[in-house]
Amino acid sequence: MYEQIFIGVDGSEESERAAKRGIELASAFDASVTALHVVETSTLDLARDEEASSIRTNRETVFSGVEAAAEDAGRPVATEVVEGSPAKRLTERASDSGADLVVLGRQGASGIGERLLGSVTERVLSHGDVPVFVVPGEAEPSADYDRLLVPTDGSENAEAALPYAGAFAGRYGSAVDVLNVVDLQEAGGAFDAGGLRESFVERLESEGEAAAERAAAAVQEDAPDADVETVVERARTRSAAELIRDRVADRGIDLVVMGSRGRSTVEQKLLGSVAAGVLQTVDVPVLVAPEA
Repeated sequence: MYEQIFIGVDGSEESERAAKRGIELASAFDASVTALHVVETSTLDLARDEEASSIRTNRETVFSGVEAAAEDAGRPVATEVVEGSPAKRLTERASDSGADLVVLGRQGASGIGERLLGSVTERVLSHGDVPVFVVPGEAEPSADYDRLLVPTDGSENAEAALPYAGAFAGRYGSAVDVLNVVDLQEAGGAFDAGGLRESFVERLESEGEAAAERAAAAVQEDAPDADVETVVERARTRSAAELIRDRVADRGIDLVVMGSRGRSTVEQKLLGSVAAGVLQTVDVPVLVAPEA
């Protein structure tokens, strides 16, 4: 499944951390690696001629981290430098080349605060058609992916993530937690002051259990030996993203694998609120599958 991996690099510390994870994945799956650096056109437009020349001359130094990681792992890495909008060019190159995975840091060189999703990463997640492996700055430099978390709401978009989870579980021998969150606030609606009938909540939980079981079966098709556990949790006062964050911490999760959106009436390609919340709050990588 993972034959070609693209790594977006910008010279930042978080980018280098992501690059190391990307090289590790390439070694595990025997994938080819391309490291891509995009020089933003507006940066060159605003620079004086000599400054623009310096940017073009020195920009390849951003590859030092990924090249060092590749050398340590004994993996070849191709490097590319292009100009334009970083998210647009990265998305285009990954799609046009048939990449199976894009690896990015949660924030790049322009990160302005802790636990914010960088604008380039957010746009790639929202508009790309290739799975994205997002590495936060708090993540360990490497991992064996002993335990995965796969949130699901039973939607087509959530199920699109299952083959990627199965590939990881099969390759790393990972245990897998499949989680369905019954969001009672969402189910009740903004104007439900009287609460929900217990019978209705139980029906939602039954549907959640069925969705989790289907997801578990799909993962085990790709990873027959995986230890897969299903769980359904009620979200009364906290969001689904908060429950996912807590389970990541409590269960020692090494990787979250999820869809970019769940059930939604929004037609345009946008990153779902649950995925966005998870990406901003967990300290482990998140693999986000594109919309089905």
